[in-house]
Amino acid sequence: MKKYNISFVFPMFNEAENIEETLRRTRALAADICDDYEIVIVDDASTDGSGDLVDKLSSRDARIKSIRLKVNTKFGGALKEGLKNASKEIVVYTDSDLPAKEEDIKKALELLDGGDIVTAYSLVLKDASLKRIIMSKGYNFLVHLFFGLKIRDINSGLKIYKRKVLEGLDLKSRSPFVDVEIFAEAARKGFRIKQYGLVFDLRTRGESTISRMSVVVRTFWDMLRYRFSR
Repeated sequence: MKKYNISFVFPMFNEAENIEETLRRTRALAADICDDYEIVIVDDASTDGSGDLVDKLSSRDARIKSIRLKVNTKFGGALKEGLKNASKEIVVYTDSDLPAKEEDIKKALELLDGGDIVTAYSLVLKDASLKRIIMSKGYNFLVHLFFGLKIRDINSGLKIYKRKVLEGLDLKSRSPFVDVEIFAEAARKGFRIKQYGLVFDLRTRGESTISRMSVVVRTFWDMLRYRFSR
């Protein structure tokens, strides 16, 4: 199997129940597919001790970079900081509970031979609640309408970038809209986007905050600001 130099990037908020297992799985995966790697964890002002735990783990392994944000940014700022501090030729971003299976990450990496970005989408309905269905479909529709991006799930929990896609980006969003901002800028520059279908593992520990109203409001605000500033 082809070996890679990879930065694994994990924005993190209150993941004390998950982050040690995520690191264990990531290091095992890296040993299988990497010539060189680093793990960049950006703590988005967690309140459950996650940041202190990662600091402790990073003191034992120089390949783990622990970055602490003093103010919660509702995801966007943490992802931006993680991508900025990623130094390897390929950047793998996923959620800090590691919802993608290792075999799917390996298969997704192979698509980089014909593209510059690989973004995953779920082959099954992840959340059957009417609220989440309406929010997801409505958001992806607006992303297509405003920015012409035909991405099945723009905020999916696995994305892979070649380093050149991220160089020179001046990201403004401090919400999950940051994903759209990256893809819109990449498409404008002519980078090739590949999509990969998989079945994400359901979260069993910790709590996702992406559907909280404060995050939703900030996401739509960032969308409108970016749309009318172009």
